[in-house]
Amino acid sequence: MKKIIAFQGTEGANSNLACKKFYSEFDAKAFPTFRDVFEAVESGEVKYGMIPLENSYAGRVSEIHDLLQKYNLSIVAEHFFPITHNLVGLDGAGLEDIKEVLSHPQALMQCQNNLRSLNVKIGEFSNTAEAAKFVAARADKSKAAICSQMAAELYGLKIIKENMQDVGNDNVTIFIVIAKEQADIDPKSAPTITALLFTIRNIPGSLYKALGGFATNGVSLIKLESYIPGGASNQAKFLITIEGHPSQKNVALALEELGFFSKNVKLLGIYYADKSRV
Repeated sequence: MKKIIAFQGTEGANSNLACKKFYSEFDAKAFPTFRDVFEAVESGEVKYGMIPLENSYAGRVSEIHDLLQKYNLSIVAEHFFPITHNLVGLDGAGLEDIKEVLSHPQALMQCQNNLRSLNVKIGEFSNTAEAAKFVAARADKSKAAICSQMAAELYGLKIIKENMQDVGNDNVTIFIVIAKEQADIDPKSAPTITALLFTIRNIPGSLYKALGGFATNGVSLIKLESYIPGGASNQAKFLITIEGHPSQKNVALALEELGFFSKNVKLLGIYYADKSRV
């Protein structure tokens, strides 16, 4: 029986394309929300979940940070995936016919300058492929969607304008893959990333001191982000990714110092860096 990897959205979504590219030996299964994907992985209904973490132009997908905190799942891989957005509509529709463009908020943000030049109304959808499906069902030449070529083909739409993304070929989304168990990683075989969430202690200079161990032990920080779960201003959390594996002495010492100045630290995953990163 074929293994299953979950994604949020509908067939033809960019997450679906990422599943097909990086896990072609798996069946890709669509779920309505990111939470549904996390729950499917946690319950064992699927082996993996393909989750967009951030885009090189539009930034992070904010909902994911809260879900990584809530569920006891592990990041086991990352994949850099170039995203190409297309303006699609009904057969016979031209740019002059389009009055409203529908898509996921991240896709709209990645195409905002090009969309602004069209002087059209913008509508948000839960997913790029869902937007294409809606446009096809409405059969209204004034409506268009931003989506993948695959979604356009699936729903019988034509591409009105290719490469709608503002940054051309530099529009890249980083996907993470989540699983119930940690990946078996050998840091000697390839560059390795460790991802963590932490909350600092309420003492002066705690963030500076918590991060100081990485500098003194020669551990490179890849990313440090703060976010406030649920809008509670007194509960700022930090997501950090570093180069290295906790089994390495310098990383272990740095993590020990992080733990001393933090109220709590959650290991999100240890995984190989995507080749595009290195």
